[in-house]
Amino acid sequence: MLNKSFAPQSDTLYGTFLNRLKNLKQVAKKKETEEFWALRDVSFEIKQGDRVGIIGRNGAGKSTLLKILSRITPPTTGRIELGGRVASLLEVGTGFHGDLSGRENIYLNGSILGMTQKEITKKFDEIIAFAEIEKFLDTPVKRYSSGMYVRLAFAVAAHLEPDILIVDEVLAVGDASFQEKCLGKMKDVSREGRTVLFVSHNMASLTNLCSQGIVLQKGKIDLPLSDIHTAVNHYLQLAQKQALIDLKNRTDRDGEGKIRLISFSTYDQNDSAIDIMITGNKVIFKINYECINNPNPTGITVAIAIYGSDGTLFSVLGNEFSSRAFATIPQQGTFSCVLEKLPVTSGSYIINLAVSQNGIMQDWVQEAAKIVIEDGDYYGTGKIVPSTHRSILIENNWGVNEA
Repeated sequence: MLNKSFAPQSDTLYGTFLNRLKNLKQVAKKKETEEFWALRDVSFEIKQGDRVGIIGRNGAGKSTLLKILSRITPPTTGRIELGGRVASLLEVGTGFHGDLSGRENIYLNGSILGMTQKEITKKFDEIIAFAEIEKFLDTPVKRYSSGMYVRLAFAVAAHLEPDILIVDEVLAVGDASFQEKCLGKMKDVSREGRTVLFVSHNMASLTNLCSQGIVLQKGKIDLPLSDIHTAVNHYLQLAQKQALIDLKNRTDRDGEGKIRLISFSTYDQNDSAIDIMITGNKVIFKINYECINNPNPTGITVAIAIYGSDGTLFSVLGNEFSSRAFATIPQQGTFSCVLEKLPVTSGSYIINLAVSQNGIMQDWVQEAAKIVIEDGDYYGTGKIVPSTHRSILIENNWGVNEA
């Protein structure tokens, strides 16, 4: 059973944009005198065997909460009551000693959990079979890829019989089949009467695994422990509301602030502003910006992330990936992104926006805007892709040859 009431204080640690895109992350600078509470007045109780999803946008305090529950970070005030052994899988790189082999780290982690060598040996073969790293078992883990590292780390955390299993969205590093395998294992763990706490931005994974959820916003509980479907719907409604606020007036933005995004709009092939886009038609996304105390901006990258109404990431658009960074930009202007054929099927979508200068995040706004797309004849065949097949469309040509 978990029972917590605390208010930890820490520097602001910003999550990374779109599953840690390499060059769009930066810890924002804060004045030394500025006080920031990552969590405040957070209190809840979780019973043995519960599967609970911790839901919230980046910066809501999810990872801080898990670090406190894992006793990596102590609370500034309040207390935590934990019943039983805790195993946690948080950021890639935590929990293992890089110079030790996979084999040695399994025994090290088991010892930290209070298990005897005999108990660890009993579980050893299961761990290796689950992680699928037999060939690298005696290799120092610092030489592992991120995917190998996560596979072994999860296998250790899930198989060494913890009473409480805490998992952050680090599983996003693994491939789809392994993620499915991990979700199945976490379900098995909970059926054995153990407690699972899971953080993810993937709403499908949350509803598949968890029975209950808590929604955090700005370091506080926005929705107490509730049915997981209620929690997910609450979170998605929050995102929709945020997207309706004028971009220029948004205060919930991250970054250094030398470039500020002030508006987002959509245009058709005639460069006329539109409210609704059509699948298959030409679309232009325009983002107005202004520089602030930034006389010589260089190395500018801009990114647009398109999310479905259920929180599923559909696509990432960015000049860093499709072309190159802008060498320099005017003090005020408009970033334009042209899609000759909009490849997204009908529905409402949420847009995240980010701009970076020489790899340092300048402005990042989640749920920056909402767009609406209606069905169009993407393939030019007179046929419309069914709404049940909502997806990204790809040009494809078919043929048949005699056997």
